[in-house]
Amino acid sequence: MSTYSLQLRAAEQAARCAGRFLLHHFRSPLPVDEALAHDIKLRLDKETQQLIEAELSLHFPDYAVLGEEGRTESESQPEWIIDPIDGTVNYFYGLPLFCVSIALRVQGKVVLGCVYNPMLDECYCALADGVATCNGREIHVSSRSRMEEAIVFVGHGTHDGSGTTGLRRFAHISSQVRKIRILGTAALTLCYIADGRFDAYIENRINVWDFAAAGLILERAGGRVLFTPADETAEKGSILAWNGNLPLQQALILPSES
Repeated sequence: MSTYSLQLRAAEQAARCAGRFLLHHFRSPLPVDEALAHDIKLRLDKETQQLIEAELSLHFPDYAVLGEEGRTESESQPEWIIDPIDGTVNYFYGLPLFCVSIALRVQGKVVLGCVYNPMLDECYCALADGVATCNGREIHVSSRSRMEEAIVFVGHGTHDGSGTTGLRRFAHISSQVRKIRILGTAALTLCYIADGRFDAYIENRINVWDFAAAGLILERAGGRVLFTPADETAEKGSILAWNGNLPLQQALILPSES
């Protein structure tokens, strides 16, 4: 048995339990706790995180938690990183693109990841010393190596702090690739790259709970993830994630303005 196999089993159980809870409430009237300019916070976010924490604590009661809905502090204990609904806006509007994301971080390193898409009953999992899987099937990134063949996800810069530069980057990449897609859920995006369905993801503003689990899954599927922290906490920053075959970093270089 691999290291942290029991923890991964517990994470999958909790993610599937949360997924059933979200399916039960999908397309139901949903109280909004906070409406932001480009996001919303649902009461269901907190309720789902509480459910996940309760499930995990049955097996590992002393572990700390970092999530979109709060943090329990711990200097030494392993730490669950939870996004109870990745794709909250999609969920609220009735779009079937959302997931539950759970990772475990030990001494600063993510050692397992679990991302569950309840709409398709697809559970992506990986251990740091193992392979990436979807419902037990081993998965791998695509072999596509030319930008013109690629489907890429790009944050387009309207609210990520990059402004005009972000919009220029969006247009620059759009001209090089087969298609641009924006799903509204970073975790599913990374898992789809891991499964060879898409090829790259570029975002200037992302939280660690959005990608911790899926980032490990992508790496174990043969892809690459480059995260640049925005500050000393390293909990927010920008991300490049791709199949490892595309010349993504070169493709991102913007032409000089005359």
